Amino acid sequence: MYAPEVEKKFGLNLSSLSNDGRAEKRFDFVFVGALGTISACECNFYSGGGSKLNETARSYKTLTLEAKGINNFEFVWFTDGVGWNTARHNLEETFDVLDNLYNLEDLNSGAI
Repeated sequence: MYAPEVEKKFGLNLSSLSNDGRAEKRFDFVFVGALGTISACECNFYSGGGSKLNETARSYKTLTLEAKGINNFEFVWFTDGVGWNTARHNLEETFDVLDNLYNLEDLNSGAI
């Protein structure tokens, strides 16, 4: 779901996520939580390392910080894979600011 669709459907202002409309962010999933919070999710799995993981972690860290100023909205990231073994430090930096970062084990153990 693209950010403008989320804005229209849920009455949110996501301009801080889209560089004031100059970039069009698309989320893998968007859902309404039990308390009415709109959760926008990204999901990915990395079977190998590389620069893509580092850029993804940096990008989602920025997205998380931008989303914190939006009432009734949260960013959620589901990720996993052995690729993170080589990009562990970037993932840790994002983990420090993102309250909703989950892997497959979290899902299997009922964290959500």
